[in-house]
Amino acid sequence: MQELSKGARVALGADVLEGELQLKLGGQGLPLDFACFAIDAAGKLVDDRYMTFFNQPATPCDGVVLNRRGNEIDGFSFRLAMLPAKVERLVVTASIDGGGVMSQLTHGHVALHGAGGEFARFAFTGSDFAQEQAVMLGELYRRDGGWRFMAVGQGFNGGLPALVRHFGADVAQVAAPAQPSISLEKRVEAKAPQLVSLVKSAGVSLAKVGLEAHRARVCLVLDISGSMSALYRKGLVQRFAERILALGCRFDNDGDIDVFLFGRKVHQPEPMGLSNWSAYIEKAIDRHPLEGDTRYGAAMAAVRRHYFPDAGGGERSAPHPAPLPVYVMFVTDGSTSDQPMTERQLRWSSREPIFWQFMGIGKGKKSKAKRLADFADSDFPFLEKLDDLGGRLIDNADFFSVASPDEHTDSALYDLLMTEYPGWVGQARQNGLLR
Repeated sequence: MQELSKGARVALGADVLEGELQLKLGGQGLPLDFACFAIDAAGKLVDDRYMTFFNQPATPCDGVVLNRRGNEIDGFSFRLAMLPAKVERLVVTASIDGGGVMSQLTHGHVALHGAGGEFARFAFTGSDFAQEQAVMLGELYRRDGGWRFMAVGQGFNGGLPALVRHFGADVAQVAAPAQPSISLEKRVEAKAPQLVSLVKSAGVSLAKVGLEAHRARVCLVLDISGSMSALYRKGLVQRFAERILALGCRFDNDGDIDVFLFGRKVHQPEPMGLSNWSAYIEKAIDRHPLEGDTRYGAAMAAVRRHYFPDAGGGERSAPHPAPLPVYVMFVTDGSTSDQPMTERQLRWSSREPIFWQFMGIGKGKKSKAKRLADFADSDFPFLEKLDDLGGRLIDNADFFSVASPDEHTDSALYDLLMTEYPGWVGQARQNGLLR
């Protein structure tokens, strides 16, 4: 292991350039908040989504992810190959959570870990600083087609807000969890004013269940079997997708949701976002016309491979933690031809932080007691079976059915979408699926 002094540099090997770099942080004597800023060639934050900290635990590309040990932040995971080319540097900082100055710090460290374990460490103490409230600990930067790390150790007056201003970010974002939604609504007003009321309605439903500051990735999975033709032609699927996009904006303010289409095959068009939401579904169906067959399991495996590629859509024997959960809105109007695979996918994914909200387009929603009473009279007996499927680590799915995608008002729909998800979030944390 290489011990680094202030200003020292180390080139990163192929294992971390192609895989994952763990940067582990520690400090004794003061409560510290850690943040990472993705900086462009002009020395400014690429955009507000690329400041990774307690309120925003991952970049949109997942190139930088905040790591936690219990309730404490203990570092970052970097997948450098996933970062956009405009990111020139990644600056890792620490700021004091509360009163005090950096000279009161007993000791601290930045440790770099690759596939073979720890390979470099930069240690520091309070004697390295004076009256500063923050410090730039180190930075990763591009050089000669690769990446290097430099130990910085530069004190900074003014705490985290001063660092945010220094890098050209929005100071309001660090003040409180509610602030990002304010800038989000401004962005929606500018890019998609027709969606403003949907975003506000989603926010009300989330506040009811205590998830107004909750962060999650959102995915919309749509059945493109031939029987869905009228729903697409009438624009009902487009309008439903807009409502899910609004939920996605509340959960993840980058303004995008991932979309999967499935029939006999599975397709993944570009994400739906504030820049392309209008007529999105029509364009997606033009590229991927309706097709025969309906295969839930194949679609679920594709979704799992996208978010958790290490498992390849296969079985997991142990919980797989991640910083952000995935909320999947799964829409279909018929049964599936791969029921055994679907059951396996649901059981296997119960060890991942992914929640499946199934919606069948057929008969109206029934209570569980009513479903048990007339099980045979359901349009979706298999989806109802999935809702109560055994052999899972935790209950990771909910199901309801509607006569039409526009059956419910906006507020009623968002309330319905939050029936079981808040409870799942608590179970996921208790079972080590969220870090």
